[in-house]
Amino acid sequence: MRISKLGFMLTLVGTIIAGSARAEAFTNQELISTLGQVAEGAPSIDAALLAEEVAANLGKGGAALPAWSRLAAMPQINVDVEFELNSVVIAAESYRNVGMIADALHDPRLLGHKILIVGHTDSTGDAKDNLKLSQARADAIRDALSTTFAVAPDRLFAVGVGEEMPLNVTDPKAPANRRVQLINVGLLK
Repeated sequence: MRISKLGFMLTLVGTIIAGSARAEAFTNQELISTLGQVAEGAPSIDAALLAEEVAANLGKGGAALPAWSRLAAMPQINVDVEFELNSVVIAAESYRNVGMIADALHDPRLLGHKILIVGHTDSTGDAKDNLKLSQARADAIRDALSTTFAVAPDRLFAVGVGEEMPLNVTDPKAPANRRVQLINVGLLK
């Protein structure tokens, strides 16, 4: 799992800059403290608008996604979740990470917070197929959290961005680009 304590910043050229060290192992306390750093007056986030913006600007990179720039300062983490090849089936070894996410979301400090689940792919394959796959995988994480781990579904929003926002911009096919990003988008109203 990769924890981004400073979050990501969309630059003018449409890249993401991760501002923290990455860790292979983490604790629930680290998840809670990272996701729990919500600033006052978090902007209203519309997951459907975010998805439409990505689909309409496929291949243009992050600079063409102005609604996404509002997420830059929000608390977030990047999570390594493995899936079966070309599938939305979460690999058995990744259920520990999904379970740790669920445990953190059940903590009293994060109850009542909305979480945006963003699916990312590398650039292997067709961009349209990657967009569909990333959405399906973000949906799979949302569904696992809400069904298997009993996180309230009204707290979870899923959006796939395909290969549009690579973590490793110098190597778009790098495994680091295949990830799930969780962003705390504020309190339920």
